[in-house]
This record gives sequence, structure tokens and C-alpha cells, in this order.
Amino acid sequence: MKLVRADINDCDKIWHMQREAFADLLEKYKDYDTSPANEPRERIETKLSEPFTYFYYIHFENEIVGAVRVVDKKDGSRKRVSPIFIMKEYRNKGLAQKTFDEIEKIHGNDNWELATILQEKGNCYLYEKLGYKRSGTIKKINDRMDIVGYEK
Repeated sequence: MKLVRADINDCDKIWHMQREAFADLLEKYKDYDTSPANEPRERIETKLSEPFTYFYYIHFENEIVGAVRVVDKKDGSRKRVSPIFIMKEYRNKGLAQKTFDEIEKIHGNDNWELATILQEKGNCYLYEKLGYKRSGTIKKINDRMDIVGYEK
């Protein structure tokens, strides 16, 4: 597994992958205003243009199997992972955990934050296993879904 930095020319590919990767969660939770599956292409382009955004493709066995965005302003503020996704056929292979190991090698291993769906117990378990603690922030999105904040 390795990370390869993406740039503005990768906008369409990341957008299509992100829509596909989050489609099942969008269908399950109907979170049309917050789901990465519903994010406009232009928003991905804006993120890729930000000097503090680092988008990485996740490579495994010579395939691009996902991506992760790191927000690192390099000013002492918390770094943020938002989003991370692994394509459906490559999930449950430890790739998300390895991705976190790699981004921490690049951006440092402390002062992180992220948010996830409280009802997705597997995601919560992963982040807690990686040393993240709930920050106490829970935001109700709709009757099906809440977002919980984590910090490390």
C-alpha cells in the first residue's frame, strides 16, 4: 500500500470515485446535504486548489483503491481527515488503517481530528483502535444519522 499525491488534474477521477464509494451510505442515511456522494465536482476542485489540502490516492496491488484528503494548515491547528474512502471491493483488508499510518508519517502523528457517522460502528471502532477519542461533539443530521467528532 502506498499513497500518491493527487493534484487539480485528478479532480474528475476523485469526484467519480468518491460518489461511488459513498453511494451506499447516501442510500442508507439519506443525508443529501452532507454526503460526499452528493458533493458537487466544483467543491472537489476547490479543495484540490487549497494550499493546505493534500489529496492522496491510495494504491494497493497496482490499483487505485481509494483516496484520502488531509487538511494541514501547518500553523499548529488540528489537522483533519475529510474524507477517506476505500472502494467497496477493497474494504476490510486493513487499507484504511495503513493509510492512517502513512498520513501520520507525512503530516505527524498528533493533533488530528475527524468526523464519522455514529451509526457506522465499524468506522467508530477503526478510529478508536487508531487512538482517536470522541471529542464529545455529536451533530444530528436526520432521524437516521448523527455525526460524531474524534480527536487524536
